[in-house]
Amino acid sequence: MRRALAFSTFAMLAACSHVALRPPEVPAPDRYTTAPVTQTAGTSVPGGQAQVFTSGADIPAQWWVLFRSPKLDALVREALDASPTLAQAEAKLRQAQEDLNARSDATTLPKVDAKLSANRVDIPAGALGGPGLPIKAPLNLYLATVSVSYTLDVFGATRNELASLRSAVDYQHYEVEAARLMLAGNVVTTAIREASLRAQLADTGEMIALQSRQLAIAERMESAGGAAHADVVSQQAELAKSRASLPDLRKALLQAHHRLAVYTGRPPGALDLPEFTLEELQLPAELPLSLPSELARQRPDIRAAEALLQEAAARVGVATANLYPQFTLSANAGSLASIASDLFKSGSGFYLLGASIAQPLFHGGELQAKRRSAVAAYDQAAAAYRETVLSGWQNVADTLRALESDADKVKERAEAATRSQDFERIASARYDAGGVSLVMVIDAQRKLRSARLDQTQAVADRYADSAALLQALGGGWWKDESASR
Repeated sequence: MRRALAFSTFAMLAACSHVALRPPEVPAPDRYTTAPVTQTAGTSVPGGQAQVFTSGADIPAQWWVLFRSPKLDALVREALDASPTLAQAEAKLRQAQEDLNARSDATTLPKVDAKLSANRVDIPAGALGGPGLPIKAPLNLYLATVSVSYTLDVFGATRNELASLRSAVDYQHYEVEAARLMLAGNVVTTAIREASLRAQLADTGEMIALQSRQLAIAERMESAGGAAHADVVSQQAELAKSRASLPDLRKALLQAHHRLAVYTGRPPGALDLPEFTLEELQLPAELPLSLPSELARQRPDIRAAEALLQEAAARVGVATANLYPQFTLSANAGSLASIASDLFKSGSGFYLLGASIAQPLFHGGELQAKRRSAVAAYDQAAAAYRETVLSGWQNVADTLRALESDADKVKERAEAATRSQDFERIASARYDAGGVSLVMVIDAQRKLRSARLDQTQAVADRYADSAALLQALGGGWWKDESASR
């Protein structure tokens, strides 16, 4: 007993000698980028207007409605209701909650067990060295007992274990919110890409038609001796290049359709999905921009990393408590009789009260090593949390710069399309006046279609990056009453 008490005191002192766990320090910056971003460039084309970033503004829970598309809103809501990916995440949350419920009931309430047994006992009289037994053998013994036990949580092992399970529930909750945010973002960006691909196919088709006319004219001129064969070959190469881009565009469009179908829980060949065009989407003129100090509370991936950190801290508490003694109180009450009908009669009952202590004496350094392992796991979780926060800020900063670049790109490509349109108008007027050939007019029209194709791609990038910013800021999930709690 003296050795046990001495070791217990040593273990307590050794455990207390460790430095207390400290949460990671991640100082919040006052801005995301080196130079504050307040507004983008703008131009007078559809999808080219300037965007204003409102610092500290709230993000709507259904952030995708900022694109003003009823079809997109309906599709996102359908995906949130029917996605198997989201259903899987929600099932994991329910599993974690039930694990917590089971362990909570098992550790916070006394254990009560009832037992009823019947035994046939035969003891030879000579086996006890006496003249004989006062009772006849063999005989039947009936025993009914009720036992109650409760382990006192003196050093916090149970408390920390339940805290670890609660953190696991929190983690799964934030994983559900992250899955909802990712799913909504995937639907929005895929719909935008589908609209862009559909526009690119249309523009490419018009350009191929113009190139075909241009090639036919060049071939007639070659036959008449008015054009070199090299000019015909050059036209054939440009036409072949444009036609070669069609299979990739069609494939990408079909793949976008397949993704949208699967996001909504349908087979990829579903035919009842809506079709999207860029003309029916509106670019959000004002985008909310959360403060950097608020981002850690808004992004579900950061909250999930925080829950893992709390779980790791609780496991350190469990490993520490395992160094100390465990105290258990127990009580047993029962009845013993040789006849089943006498089992519950007066005079057949008994009870037993007890207490026990279990103190680790020598485990070869196992318990201390497990605690050091738990501390190392906590340090790992702390580093992962810090990295997640920094990555979140970088995500927002990168998207802000992408939106700035997108706006400048749309402005420049819109300018190029305007100049190409002016050139096409001049060429058409000169052709009507007999000043230029039809080849020059068709070439001007082809360049105009190419410039508009580039403009369409730049506008689609603005839509997609606007959705990416709303995702990077957390998407307003904490305001959604229909989300999991």
